[in-house]
Amino acid sequence: MSLSHGGRSAFERLRARLGEGSHACEECGFVDDASEWEAATSGATVEYRRECPSCGTEHVRRYRL
Repeated sequence: MSLSHGGRSAFERLRARLGEGSHACEECGFVDDASEWEAATSGATVEYRRECPSCGTEHVRRYRL
């Protein structure tokens, strides 16, 4: 595995980039500054997910590799 940009993988950099955006839930508007995206990959896609602690809505970002 090749690491670059300070030892961070491409997946870690993308997760950090997602974390820079708004932490407000798209459904209820609750702001959770402590939320983090969880990542899973199938080999062909990467999914980043997080759940709103207020209403339980699951937010998903999916990227094809």
